[in-house]
Amino acid sequence: MGMINEGSENNGVMSPSAKALKRGFDILCSALGLVVTSPLFLVVCWLIRREDGGPAIFRQERIGYGGRPFMLYKFRSMTVMSEADGRPALCQKNDNRLTRIGRFLREHHLDELPQLWNVLRGDMSFVGPRPERKYFVDKIMAENSDYALLYQLRPGLFSHATLYNGYTDTMEKMLERLRMDLEYLRDRSLWLDLKIIYLTVMSILTGKKF
Repeated sequence: MGMINEGSENNGVMSPSAKALKRGFDILCSALGLVVTSPLFLVVCWLIRREDGGPAIFRQERIGYGGRPFMLYKFRSMTVMSEADGRPALCQKNDNRLTRIGRFLREHHLDELPQLWNVLRGDMSFVGPRPERKYFVDKIMAENSDYALLYQLRPGLFSHATLYNGYTDTMEKMLERLRMDLEYLRDRSLWLDLKIIYLTVMSILTGKKF
């Protein structure tokens, strides 16, 4: 798949009506998604708790719209003591902190499903830059202060950068993701959002590894 270059004439500006449509889409589709996937939620929660007895839902503070923190929700994919030393660490390929069910959830992106609640609440949107922890935001900002421009957007469940750059596990990848996120900020439109959603869903369904 080639890079997306739709809507470059927008220069990062969406009309009030386009923003309202985007938020309406987020509310409608996240509510519908929560209802449709509720049986899957129950099964996944049971499997996670059955494996090690720990909590099924993982909560972590991320930085979002306006640079404000919010609580992001995921299905727990790592051991309860994955960051016992208190030092934030990125998930690596073949990370031994992943539980058996957690590895499956991450490979198939099912661990992200609880973020439908974040979208419904307005913490996130279906499409936008992936939210990061303050620890890593500070490290990125030390390299490129343009990261602050992303505070104009709600973080996204789907991301232009994740689609093409995958998950980030190095500073080099973080800076490349930032470049792509800034490109999305400049070019964003409702059509581009729909295209990113379609390509991401199709990539997941065909087994692409991010």
